[in-house]
Amino acid sequence: MIGLGAGLSPVLGFDGTRQPSDVAPAVGVDTTTRVPPPGAPLGLGGVPPETARRLTPAEAFRSGAQALRSGDTAKGLVSLEYAAEQGLAAAQWKLGRMYADGDGVEQSDVRAFDYFTNIANAHADDTPGTPRGRIVAKAFVALGHYHLEGIPNSPVKADPARARQMYFYAASYFGEPDAQYHLARIYLEGNGVPKDPKQAARWLGLAAAKGQYQAQALLGAMLFKGQAVPRQAARGLMWLTLGRDAATSEDGWINELYEAAFKQASDDERSLALVYLEQHLKARR
Repeated sequence: MIGLGAGLSPVLGFDGTRQPSDVAPAVGVDTTTRVPPPGAPLGLGGVPPETARRLTPAEAFRSGAQALRSGDTAKGLVSLEYAAEQGLAAAQWKLGRMYADGDGVEQSDVRAFDYFTNIANAHADDTPGTPRGRIVAKAFVALGHYHLEGIPNSPVKADPARARQMYFYAASYFGEPDAQYHLARIYLEGNGVPKDPKQAARWLGLAAAKGQYQAQALLGAMLFKGQAVPRQAARGLMWLTLGRDAATSEDGWINELYEAAFKQASDDERSLALVYLEQHLKARR
């Protein structure tokens, strides 16, 4: 992992950015304070300076999230930006998603990219499976998407090799199923690397076992056709069924794969697929 970190610079410096606990807390708002009289000098958040108290980054994040839920975007941004500046990964991730989606702010992929990069730089060696580890893994996946497509009118250019590095790190170190799926797509399509369907099938299998529905559908299609793997039509139809059941309206390709396989399958293959499906669902309960 350390060797990989060195290979990911400069975007991923892994430079030991200070943790939130290393930084002095902010001046925030004490929600228990009295309402100031008319004409009183106001401090941060409309509260007199003498009644304000210091908030930790985590408290600022919770306050910002609550403000967003209540519709007070301006107040929420102030709190989230403070928590993000202090290195709180959850706040950086929330702001990154907001700018990526244009959710309450002017859409900006460049700002989103910066927030995700800050997370990756500071927390690349976090423990997998922890709440913050899951955020870090998703930040790597988001960076992979940006490197794969590039950001127009910015220094971030399309770089499939760099995207593969982002996906691979999240897929291997954090075991992130979305990263495993996208890494498999790179190997299937030969995007920046030689095509390697067997390597793709391996990553799809790992992601599918964790419930990543797109990986389930793609693995199912490969198994049904015997593409780069021994043909297992019933097993493939089982994975295709799981993928189809979890797909959204934007995943028309999954339904097409399922319909094509179901029409081609024999009655025995369909029946065995149902047996496999029952066994799979039972094992996950």
